[in-house]
This record gives sequence, structure tokens and C-alpha cells, in this order.
Amino acid sequence: MSYPDEKLVNNEKSYIIEATSSDDTVLSAKSTERSIPAGDNGPSIDLYPDPTPDELETLRRVRDKIPFSAFIVAVVELCERFTYYGVSGPFQNYIQYNPSDLIPGKLGKGESTATALNYFYQFWTYCTPIFGAILGDQYLGKFWAIITCCCIYMVGLIVLLVTSFPFADTSASLAGLIIGMICTGFGAGGIKANVGPLIAEQYTNKRLFVKTLKSGERVLVDPRITNEVIFQIFYLCINIGALSPLVTTNLELHVSYWAAFLVPTCFFCLAFLAMFLGKRILRIKKPQGSVIPMAFRVCFQAIKHKFSMEAVKPSRDPDANYPWNDHFVEEIKRALQACKVFCLLPIYSLMYGNMSSNFVSQAGQMELHGIPNDVMSVFDSLTIIVFVPFMSAIGFPLLRKMGFKMMPVTKMTIGYFLIGISMAYAAIIQHLIYSAGPCYENPLQCPASNNGTLPNRVNVAIQIPAYIIMGMSEIFNYVTGLEYAYTKAPDSLKSFVMALYLLTNAVGAALGMAISPVAVNPKILWMYTGLAVAAVVAGIVFWFMFRHLNSKEDAMNHIDAEAEEYYEAAAFIGEEGRA
Repeated sequence: MSYPDEKLVNNEKSYIIEATSSDDTVLSAKSTERSIPAGDNGPSIDLYPDPTPDELETLRRVRDKIPFSAFIVAVVELCERFTYYGVSGPFQNYIQYNPSDLIPGKLGKGESTATALNYFYQFWTYCTPIFGAILGDQYLGKFWAIITCCCIYMVGLIVLLVTSFPFADTSASLAGLIIGMICTGFGAGGIKANVGPLIAEQYTNKRLFVKTLKSGERVLVDPRITNEVIFQIFYLCINIGALSPLVTTNLELHVSYWAAFLVPTCFFCLAFLAMFLGKRILRIKKPQGSVIPMAFRVCFQAIKHKFSMEAVKPSRDPDANYPWNDHFVEEIKRALQACKVFCLLPIYSLMYGNMSSNFVSQAGQMELHGIPNDVMSVFDSLTIIVFVPFMSAIGFPLLRKMGFKMMPVTKMTIGYFLIGISMAYAAIIQHLIYSAGPCYENPLQCPASNNGTLPNRVNVAIQIPAYIIMGMSEIFNYVTGLEYAYTKAPDSLKSFVMALYLLTNAVGAALGMAISPVAVNPKILWMYTGLAVAAVVAGIVFWFMFRHLNSKEDAMNHIDAEAEEYYEAAAFIGEEGRA
């Protein structure tokens, strides 16, 4: 169901009401009020009543209908993530090995250089959303910012592809790699900062309202739950795209690197196609001008008034002639709340970074039985692909029906605990590796390993639960963080706040580089143990710092609805004045 679209018809408010859902009757009405007028047989019928305080507490909450345009944006993200993971998957081997090595490469720069460049690529990719956000919020708008970043992305892909052919020498290939990393990293970051807000903007309702299902049950349609489902779909597409290394790593091994880079480059063209074909039905907002500098001015004035946001509201000090209104100050307060919630996310990102680094090395110390050690991360993506629809359709609704209110802060706290369990499980695996021969605490490094060809006698399948638990933690923490970054950001600063959220990944990568010296045998066992403790402590601290925000969730989300009424009233008064 979609909330009534409000239009002015003959200077009266007209609501076009359309409701469709698998469990709802289809309603269609047009009225100058929110109800069907009274007739000869009875009183008027309010089709979309606001909930009473009692209904807010007692009615079951359900999602609204997801607009089709949101799925178009999700396809764009799927294509971009397929390209990103498909291209970056072979980077380690591409940089580390020579073409004539047992594992064929291209540049032959060794493990240290390969690891350093990979860390740089991750750090750069998650720093650039700031620039993409400013581009989208202040200058081009989200749609054209995504198109611009796609073009830069494509330049990097083409350079990387051309310089990966056998005829390119090592120096040309290295230069092409660096240019490719810079361009694709900037493009990926710019797209990331804008595509999340764009998908959520496709759903416009901001108010809770009551509806009656076909079964006769009265339920509360909650825009927060709807946004939650939208971002679950969004993250599902990310992880479908993350399966691309299954294709590119095999092409790298059996064909060549140019083939591994060609497939993602071609697939990326589908992102352009989806954006242009969907432009007519996408809800596209214009950029808000110089809102970002004004936001910093509000914060600066608040600091001057002893960190009081209330003191910089025009209603409190009319003589100050502030160029903003009270609602804009409330939006800034809400954005700051979102940013506070992000303060511990670098710790989560630090844990998550182990999946593509230390977990891969740990798998290499075990018996692989013909399975590549860098393919195990697929189980993380598969977990999300399976459990996101399950939690959306069954898990979270069942918990809500049982009386458990899965509010954002609650879910993110659970995410911290789950990733801590994943780290603890990794520590147990490392202990089992050190307890098995032939090399015990020095896997692949003792004479009994036959020059590093005999790993310790532990089956790599035992590592799968670590990826599954980590995938579940992403559903609770990372998906909820994306939703929170969008719903709590000021309407004109959504991309910028989303970029700050993504920046926590860059900080997490920097922390990973800082602790990398202890990621060696046998110290790595204690590293996993320390990370597990840090995750649990972070979860406890996070809960006690932000649990009070759960009770304010509906009120904070209601600000957007009040803004719509404010600006509609202003526009109506303007029309009346001109008349």
C-alpha cells in the first residue's frame, strides 16, 4: 500500500488512494478529505486514520508496498558490486606473482606490496564517498552524481583491462593498475554515497497509519519497517554481486587476467542501462544548493552557545536573523544523533575486515581438498542471500508478533555480539590448527610440511560457521546501519551522512593496518581472542550509550512528515498570495 499522494485540486487537498498487497483488499478512492464522505446509509469512512496512542502500543506493525523504482536502483547496486568484487578479487595474485609462477600473476611485486596496495584500495574506496556525497547533495543531485561516477568508474575499468593484456609490460601494467584503482575506487565510493539514499527516496510515506487487512485484522503500517525491508533488499543485491569472484578467479586461473577483468567491465554496462531506462519512473530530487555549509554554520553557532542546538533556533532568538528555520535545526540534531551511533562502527569494520585477510590465511593453513583458500568468503554472501529474505518475511515479523520490538539500536547491538562470537570461533579454529600436526604452531613452516605443501591436519570445512555467524551479524548491524544513516539524516544531507557512515569502513581498514604486525603465528590466536572481547565490550558500551534512542524512534522519524506539512503549507500560502 502506498500512502495517499496529496495534490491540490480546486484549492482543496485531494488524496489519490491506492492499496495493493497480497493480504489486503484493493481500495481505490478519491476524496477531498482523508475519508469517504457520509452517505444516506451511514457515517463517513476514514480510510487512512492516524493511530491512537493505544493503537501505537497494541496493533501489529507491518510494512508498506515497495515501489518498483526501488528495485531498479537495487539492480544498479548489484551491477556495481559485481564489478567491484569481480575486479578486486584477483588483485592479490595479480600483484604478488609473476606470469611464470605456480600461481600465475602479472606484476611479481611480492606479498607485502600486494597487501599494501589492497589495503590502499579499500581505504581509498571508503574515503571517496565524502566527495560523492557533496557532488550529489550540493551540485548534481543523486541521479546525475551516480551517472558521473559511473563514467569515472568505466574509465578505470578500461585502463585496467587494456594494461592487463599479455602485450603490456610490467611498468605499464603497474601504472594501469594504480590508475584503475584510483578511478574505480572514486567511482565506487561516489556511487555508494548516493545509491543508498536514492533507493530509500523511492518510498515517500513518512507517517504511521492504520489499515484493515482482508482477514479483518487492523494493523499499523510503519514506514520504518518499510525502509528496513528496502535496505534488506539493497544489501541482498550487494551480496549477490559479491559472488562474482566465483567467476573471475576461475577466469584468472584458467584463461588470463584480461578475461577476469573483461567480464565485470561488460557487466557494469548494465548499470548504465538500468539507470537510463528507469529514469522516467525514478523519484529524483534536485540538489539542495549550499546546505552543507549552512549545516556547519548551525553547528558552529551551537558551539558558541555552549553546544545548545535549541539556542540557535530562530524562534528562540528572532533578532539573530538566522537564514534557517527551526525545522532545519531539528534535522541537524537528528543527523548528529545518527553520527553518534556510528562512533563504534570502526570496531565492527575491523572485525569484518578479517574475512578478506586473516580468514583467508587461516584457511591456507588447513586441508583444502582442492578448494581455493580464498573462495570460503562466499559462505558469508550466501548466508545473507538466504537469511535476508527469511528474516524480512518470517524472522522479524514473527519477533514483532511475539512482542519483541526489534528497534535499530537493539539490532545493531545484537550485530556486535554476533561478530564477537565469529571472532571467538575463529580463535577456537586457530587453537585446533595449532594442536594438529605436522607443524603445530608454525603451519607450513616446518621441515615436515614438505616445503610448505602439507598443511596442518584440520579440514577447512570447519571454518564455514565463522562466515555464517559473520553474515548474520551483517544483517543485524550493517543493514540496520545503512537504514539508520538514511532515515535519521536531514533530507538535504542524506548522501553526506551516508558517506560519513561508509567512512567508518576506512577507519576500520586503518585499524587493521595498525594491528597487522600481530597477525603472525602464534600471536594470531590471541589477536582473534582480543577482537572477540573487543566486539562484546563494544556491544555493551553501544547499548548503554544509545538504548534511549529506541524510545524516540517514532518521534524522530515523524520529523520528515512534519516537514512535508510545513513546506506544503508554505507553498499553498505562496499560491494564495500570487492569486
